[in-house]
Amino acid sequence: MFDSPCRVLDLEAAARCLRRGGVVIFPTETFYGLGCLAADAAAVGRIYQLKRRPVQRPLPLLAADAAQAGSVVRLEAAPPELIAGFWPGPLTLLLPARSGLPEPLLSAGGKAAVRVSPHPLAARLAQLAGGVLTASSANLSGRPPARTLEELDPELLSALAESGDAGGLLPALSEAEQPAGGEPSTLAEPLPGFLPESSAGGGGGGARLRLLRVGAVGVRALADAGFLCL
Repeated sequence: MFDSPCRVLDLEAAARCLRRGGVVIFPTETFYGLGCLAADAAAVGRIYQLKRRPVQRPLPLLAADAAQAGSVVRLEAAPPELIAGFWPGPLTLLLPARSGLPEPLLSAGGKAAVRVSPHPLAARLAQLAGGVLTASSANLSGRPPARTLEELDPELLSALAESGDAGGLLPALSEAEQPAGGEPSTLAEPLPGFLPESSAGGGGGGARLRLLRVGAVGVRALADAGFLCL
């Protein structure tokens, strides 16, 4: 039986913790994530400290739905067919950020990376917390991600336990809530400009995508949907 050194929370308690500026480990569609409300600069700083992650590496974001994602990034920069076809899902899009996000979450070009999670618990957590969450994997920087509770790094759990009421663990309690593992989300940046219609197939209309990381959504799936992957 898994014995956590930090507080174990149910969904409602985890959402309250986040609203109060806390940090929570929670399951996603791929691995366990370590998150906070993305708009909370102090909590974002704690994520970097807990993970020992360089602040030059922006954290990915997770939203409950496209409307929530649109509160932190400009969705009009992405082809509507891309959002409709691959969200919710493990496709993270790098899009121009709206004002209000802490600077460490932004790329040099002022963009943020966000996805809409298909995981029922992760999406519900973002919804109940009232905002987009950071969703970096729950591990120390450079160490393997955790698919199960037993794979969570004891050092990270102990560090989170020191946060007291400002941190906790939301575990997967059923097979449906268990992270699936496998590849991380694919990271893509929509680019301006389109292929001529005669060169484009599928519903993407020839929109171009710069693939920054190929993961759970493959190049073939994006190409079959009509997108040119660079």
